[in-house]
Amino acid sequence: MDLLGLVGQYLVPFLIILSIVVFVHEWGHYRVARACGVRVEVFSIGFGPELFGFTDRRGTRWKFSAVPLGGYVKMLGDADATSSTPDLAAAGDPESFPAQSVGRRAAIVAAGPLANFLFAILLLAMLFVLSGRPFTPPEIGAVQPDSPAAAAGLRPGDRILAVDGRPVESFEELQTIVRASPETPLAFTVRRDGEELGLTVTPALSELTDRFGGVHRIGLIGVSRAGVEFRRAGPVEAVVEAVAETGRMIAGTLKGLFEMIVGARGTQELGGPLRIAQMSGEIAKDGVVPALWFTAVLSINLGLINLFPIPMLDGGHLVLYGVEALRGRPLTERSQEIAFRFGLAMVLSLMLFATWNDLVHLKIVEFLAGLIS
Repeated sequence: MDLLGLVGQYLVPFLIILSIVVFVHEWGHYRVARACGVRVEVFSIGFGPELFGFTDRRGTRWKFSAVPLGGYVKMLGDADATSSTPDLAAAGDPESFPAQSVGRRAAIVAAGPLANFLFAILLLAMLFVLSGRPFTPPEIGAVQPDSPAAAAGLRPGDRILAVDGRPVESFEELQTIVRASPETPLAFTVRRDGEELGLTVTPALSELTDRFGGVHRIGLIGVSRAGVEFRRAGPVEAVVEAVAETGRMIAGTLKGLFEMIVGARGTQELGGPLRIAQMSGEIAKDGVVPALWFTAVLSINLGLINLFPIPMLDGGHLVLYGVEALRGRPLTERSQEIAFRFGLAMVLSLMLFATWNDLVHLKIVEFLAGLIS
């Protein structure tokens, strides 16, 4: 594929999807800042030199910048785009960010991640209403020979009612339970020909490589579904399901990160902008609905990551505001400077590590090593 084809397949979808979720994040900061009476000087998608933009009647400069890997809202009283350093000359202005109460500053900072979560919920709810969500009854369509399911006595047509006493409503739910339980005996409650049976099935351990090269250790029992259908939801039900789905995504991400920290899961799954660009291009080829799903997932992850208690991120600001609320006064400038330098080092280290994973995953490191050797 030539360079133009690569740009069209990967770079364009990546920039569109990333710009949308970044805009939503910064819009949250902007709207709450305006509601609190704070003057917003710059609303930027991207960093670095401005490519194009305009200034509105309130004096806010809306612009696209040269490095499209993020964005920022710069408010009156900020000496830089991260709000980590106050502009003392403007801090006394009632429309400046530093002049606001600690509660208002915390609300402005928290509004970015919250906007990402709300956007994902609305996007998912729209998808549930318009296209529905895939649903498969927990019914066995086929059983592979010499599989754990065959050894346990499962047959085509069996309907799984519960696993270890936990009711199973869909085949996807059965998959989730089985995949999380490799080499662990599971007590199946099965309906066959109108009668309920109890069977013990032990999922076999298997390593699955996804379309993006990630390796996952999962449990499999060797059965396939009977059929797939899409169930559309009403507006209220769709919102409820979207909230629940968002909660599941957040919980799954946090669980994965915890497993990486304790060493139960490999860190090669961490991806940076190159991996996101690859995923954006691959998913965009599948159509609008998968692209919207991916946008919702990316929005949730952006909101969640920004809530991590790391200085430089929104979560780090919130921690400092919490300390300020408890002490009755902010930390000293020296303490804040040390905290933000530490946060900057952490963020840069994570970015470098994720980018290295991307280079290894895309076999760029292997290619360069081959050129040298």
